[in-house]
Amino acid sequence: MNPAALFAGGLAAGLAAGTASCAAVQGGLLIGLVSPRGSPHGPSRGLPPVAAFLTGRLAAHTALGALLGLVGAAVQVGPRTRAALLVAAGTAVVVLAVRMLRRRRETGCAPAGKGPASGSGPPPGCASADSGHRHSEHGHSEHGQSEHGQSEHGHDCAPRGSTSGLVVSAPDIPDTAERGGARSPTLLRAAALGMATIFVPCGVTIGMEVVAVSAGSALGGAAALAGLALGTAPALAALGLLLRTLASTRLAALAGIAALAAGLFTLGSGLRLGGWLPDLSLPQFGSPASAAGRALTGTDGVQRLTVWATAEGFRPGIAVAAAGRPVEIVFRTKDNRGCTRTLAIEDRDVVLPVTGERVVRLAAHPEGPLRYACGMGMYVGFVRFERAP
Repeated sequence: MNPAALFAGGLAAGLAAGTASCAAVQGGLLIGLVSPRGSPHGPSRGLPPVAAFLTGRLAAHTALGALLGLVGAAVQVGPRTRAALLVAAGTAVVVLAVRMLRRRRETGCAPAGKGPASGSGPPPGCASADSGHRHSEHGHSEHGQSEHGQSEHGHDCAPRGSTSGLVVSAPDIPDTAERGGARSPTLLRAAALGMATIFVPCGVTIGMEVVAVSAGSALGGAAALAGLALGTAPALAALGLLLRTLASTRLAALAGIAALAAGLFTLGSGLRLGGWLPDLSLPQFGSPASAAGRALTGTDGVQRLTVWATAEGFRPGIAVAAAGRPVEIVFRTKDNRGCTRTLAIEDRDVVLPVTGERVVRLAAHPEGPLRYACGMGMYVGFVRFERAP
């Protein structure tokens, strides 16, 4: 297939369908771009790390697409492995978010981005940047502040943005991670986070990986995933800038809560995809309400089921078939660009068309439930195999 057409297809998929799904699954990694000290950075000053994140993401997706097009499905990650990676990524994001919230609570003196209120002095025992206190060459102020950032009254006066015991307002001296000497490590970390997004793919990414495999060439595969990465870049850029901006204001707690929610979402998606959560939605007794959920056996002895993959989940959510006989499941879609366009069943990925159908053939199964899930683990469906009459 023409690489230009593959690139255009990936770009369209990213813009149309990948914005929400990829931001939901991969957006939590953006919390790693927030300064460890929570120092204030406006949107413009927060751009370099976000740009490095997106650059690393683009490079990793392009390289993966080239490998898929060249080597084929051999380098694809299976659903169980992907589920484990989602759990690991979600756990890491949760830990970072909790640390961010704890830093916010434990910050002494003035919070980042907030100077003393007009007409009011600094908190007791703390010095402000414009207080005019003079420091001796040994690092002690004339008012008794030690080089360890404590006043003679024992108060801890080392707010974010202070260095070497000198208490200054955060806007005067940028965070050390943003100054020239330490800028490279910060950008490298951001780029590494962007590259890590290939290990936590969203549903649209899985579909484009299959397209890259079918491209049959390194150039075609690279074009498909590069287009997807660029199509989803605007949403991730806006989210990254928003997190970095909120972290420098009184709304820093809100940024931490949003990151915590993203981490829990990713963690839950991995657990559901791997089948490591109890399936409370699966009835232990009874059958689906309508006969449409029961398999029909053809003259060839093969059972056939029809399941609709919709934006709200799989319909019917629970189908019934006889144990000990092969089954064909016809998954149908109609203008579906959501998570259920990709599904994991029997430890393999299946990609459905936006509108159309695809047949999945299963060997004879013993009694019990067969579980499948969308590529992001958000929606699940079941085939319950019962004893044949």
